[in-house]
Amino acid sequence: MSATRKRFDDDAYLGSCTATVVAVHADGIELDQTVCYARSGGQAGDTGTLKLANGATIALLETVYAPDRSHILHVPAPGTALPEAGDIVAVTIDWERRHRLMRLHTCLHLLGSLIPVPVTGCGISPDSARIDFDLPESTLDKAVLTEQLNALIDADSRVQVERITSEQLAEQPELVRTVGAAPPAGSGVIRIIDIPGVDRQPCGGTHVAGTGEIGAVLVTKIEKKSRTNRRVVVQFAA
Repeated sequence: MSATRKRFDDDAYLGSCTATVVAVHADGIELDQTVCYARSGGQAGDTGTLKLANGATIALLETVYAPDRSHILHVPAPGTALPEAGDIVAVTIDWERRHRLMRLHTCLHLLGSLIPVPVTGCGISPDSARIDFDLPESTLDKAVLTEQLNALIDADSRVQVERITSEQLAEQPELVRTVGAAPPAGSGVIRIIDIPGVDRQPCGGTHVAGTGEIGAVLVTKIEKKSRTNRRVVVQFAA
């Protein structure tokens, strides 16, 4: 069975598409293609709606990957009348929520560029984001990081999506910043997010087209999570 076509990989600004229901599983509705980002890489999955040909609308509570990681499941609200395989549906994301996720995910790339040590994890919700660093000793300062981060945002650098082969990635191991998150061997084409002169790394998340679109942010917390782990939390200034 073919993998779900991920329309968000090519265009993070595409808010809707038409799709065919492949199957209805206990965990969610599988479509042949979708604009809904499935929860992964620390970024929350999209919410939105599926509209059926008869006009009925299914509210989506989340989007997740199936266990095989190649198919995407759209989680309907409880008690919803479900579609059948072969039905044509209109898929629409909650754009305001998605855009906030895009802005914060791109913001974490900027934040990571300011702290050039391995990343051990991250989490991105619509209202705040956090990134964990392998940093035994820390002199990080909230006010300084906030100023530096907003300077990068105000520079309005373009954010590019590129693709390289797994062989090319193997020749540039420094591109992989997140510990334990290297793309699997034999995965073929690797998606790269490039902010020229600032950050370049493999990433499957959704991002804004320019850093200025993020808007003003605040570093709200710097936490010591373990002997070698520092967590930095960021949110929108307004």
